[in-house]
Amino acid sequence: MKILCISLGCDKNLVDTERMLGFLDRDGYTFTDDENEADIILVNTCCFIGDAKEESVNTILEMAKLKEVGSCKALIVAGCMAQRYKEEILKEIPEVDAILGVSACDEISGIIKRALEGEKGVSFPPLSGPYEPEGKRIVSTGGHYAFLKIAEGCDKRCTYCIIPSLRGPYRSVPMEQLLAEARELAEGGVKELILVAQETTLYGVDRYGEKRLPGLLRELARIDGIRWLRLQYCYPEEITEELIEVMRTEEKVCHYLDIPIQHASGRVLRRMGRRTTPDAIRKRIESLRAAIPDIALRTTLISGFPGEDEDDHEILMQFVDEMEFDRLGVFAYSAEEDTPAASFPDQIPEEERERRRDAVMELQQAIAFERAQEQIGREMEVMIEGKVADENAFVGRTYMDAPNVDGLIFVNSDAPLMSGDFCRVRVTGALEYDLIGECIDEFTE
Repeated sequence: MKILCISLGCDKNLVDTERMLGFLDRDGYTFTDDENEADIILVNTCCFIGDAKEESVNTILEMAKLKEVGSCKALIVAGCMAQRYKEEILKEIPEVDAILGVSACDEISGIIKRALEGEKGVSFPPLSGPYEPEGKRIVSTGGHYAFLKIAEGCDKRCTYCIIPSLRGPYRSVPMEQLLAEARELAEGGVKELILVAQETTLYGVDRYGEKRLPGLLRELARIDGIRWLRLQYCYPEEITEELIEVMRTEEKVCHYLDIPIQHASGRVLRRMGRRTTPDAIRKRIESLRAAIPDIALRTTLISGFPGEDEDDHEILMQFVDEMEFDRLGVFAYSAEEDTPAASFPDQIPEEERERRRDAVMELQQAIAFERAQEQIGREMEVMIEGKVADENAFVGRTYMDAPNVDGLIFVNSDAPLMSGDFCRVRVTGALEYDLIGECIDEFTE
């Protein structure tokens, strides 16, 4: 039977989707991208913020229509929205035949079988047990890069975030299991591993009693075939000198760090439940740049948090201007049910939240363009992602760019290049967020 799988939300959710695909492939299912020929439709949902929730609901409703006009015999809903709103989904969308929580990936085949037999399959295993996912993944990212999910859940409990309730406490994957998975991915052609978790910097604390991310990186760097190791979701207060030293000395570890700081006003950070201060964030950024001068720093911010006044907003603007992050994203605050911040009395109107978000992004746009201009003349290693149609040009990424969230580099080359190839590129121009360059040396190893 043919399955259409739609994965929404973050890359951590994508890893869960790829695990489910692996179980389905093992059990003899085939896959299709054509919704009209799918016998089974699986939607792995997200509900981290309002926009993600809306996208998940709209996708489920759109797929539900295929129960009437297409060949769909079973509609399965999984992921964070399923975990959070299982009763509402089953009640309000009767076309949904089965629903499973975030810890039930390995039950997907059984759930589908029950659904096809006319039973409303529901599975929500406990969130507190060890996180030791099994089974072979089917990588859906093109084969030359993949996400390595090193932990599940979170213990931080920031006042705006629902993730601990949806994903459970922080649980690290055993290191030997991660290394085995990484070797398998490398054998399948993956050249870049992107380490992800709700917070990667705490890897190992729960399982080994200490932070083991530096040691994990050293072991991953020994795997043949892996060329780049990239870190995402590193809380600044948890970054250690040992981690910085590994980034500085291990050739395969990209000089790139994603550090979601959320804000730069001490008052707002305290209300958010963040465990750091503006001074500590500033010092950590300074120490990273001192140790690794060419490091590319990405961050994420929230605008319009309850109680954020104009002074707080101006502090944030000044901080962004001062720090000159290479990459930056901003979310307008989204009040999520069952979070402390949703009940704070001083909620800010949506229009004002969005105005402040747009102001930060306008400032960052100018910074990003200036930073891009500074790259002109520089030579960098580039991973090719694809070809520009009808031109002798290719699309790629530098070490400064994570897939789907950062910029691209457009590479002129007379030599034929394939996705996953590496080449040395001289930067010749800059666009708003992207670069232009020419290939000066091709190497694919």
